[in-house]
Amino acid sequence: MNTLPEKTLKVLHVIPSVSPRRGGPSMVIRTMTRGLAERGVQVDVATTDDDGAGRFEGRPSPAVESGGTYRFFPRQVRFYLFSLPLNRWLGDHLREYDLVHIHALFSYPATVAASWARKYGLPYIVRPLGTLNRWGVENRRPWLKQLSLRMVERRILAGAAAVHFTSAQEELEARVQGAITRPVIIPNAIELSDFREAGPGWLRAAYPQLDGRRIVLFLSRLDPKKGLDLLLSAFHEVRRQHPEAALVVAGDGDRDFVSSLHRQAQQLGLGRDIVWAGFLEGKQKVTAMREADVFVLSSYSENFGVAVVEAMACGLPVIVSDQVGIHHEISASGAGLVVPCEKDRLANAILHVLGDDGLRSRLAQNGIALSQTYSVEAVMDQLIRLYRDIARCRTTH
Repeated sequence: MNTLPEKTLKVLHVIPSVSPRRGGPSMVIRTMTRGLAERGVQVDVATTDDDGAGRFEGRPSPAVESGGTYRFFPRQVRFYLFSLPLNRWLGDHLREYDLVHIHALFSYPATVAASWARKYGLPYIVRPLGTLNRWGVENRRPWLKQLSLRMVERRILAGAAAVHFTSAQEELEARVQGAITRPVIIPNAIELSDFREAGPGWLRAAYPQLDGRRIVLFLSRLDPKKGLDLLLSAFHEVRRQHPEAALVVAGDGDRDFVSSLHRQAQQLGLGRDIVWAGFLEGKQKVTAMREADVFVLSSYSENFGVAVVEAMACGLPVIVSDQVGIHHEISASGAGLVVPCEKDRLANAILHVLGDDGLRSRLAQNGIALSQTYSVEAVMDQLIRLYRDIARCRTTH
């Protein structure tokens, strides 16, 4: 029997910011857009002109990037990423799509996208991006978040056709904040081909103090939830027992917070043992991962851990806290060491990896194998099945 081909899906992604300085979500949305477009999904992205602390300058809108059409709308204030032009555009154009994929909560773009979708009877998916994790709810404007949860976010979640979590850990923490209906776990996709090849090493050449030393690499946004204060304290002990170890901190963040990290490092006497490499991307990031000896992400809260998968894809042994979303998978696969957010346990894990060549080799090989499960091919198949299931449900009701 002949069957008609399935219609081309037209999906709108709404995300507060796609600035690389916002970390993993900005990279993932581009990978997701490209992966969906290559599989025949028509993808548009609606976002603001936020670029971390500032705004994108001279960015055309709309712009075709990574196989999708990106529309950048000016934000009026940084807090909540409030954008009236985005709201107006959603009201005028949302009905043109088969479904909406909303990324993040506690933001104006997410709130208005869900509101317009409900008004038009359009199904939407919510990917919380870790905003429902315990640490964030308790440590970032907790009273305001609790109020917003009761009045806004729980309604958004209740109306969603699916709530998209990227790890079982993220779903578990989200359930503490209230009932989650229609949850689905689909991990973030990583373009593994970006991490298979790297240019000539630059890190040791750029920082001569790294010559002949074992490199411990932290690469992520410099944010309080990332546990850098914990890593600095642990590294103080590492350096005492392993004097040739050096710490490379790659990333940037709020100026006051970064200054506090520098002060902590100086107080611990680590000034000559730390390289503050700043924000890295592209080949520079990949090469830094390939030059390092161990990657550490000691986060107090992490819904997934994109940089961890990137490090594993580079064959770099990883150490993560038990608050990183994919820590269960890392432990079960023997792809890295998992430790609680405790200074001594973290220091011991770093010393163990630095001092055992055989262990580093085993972790590296297992990490490469685990990273394959987060390939674009594997993840996009799951996501498109979800989209089509939701679209079919809409047409049959």
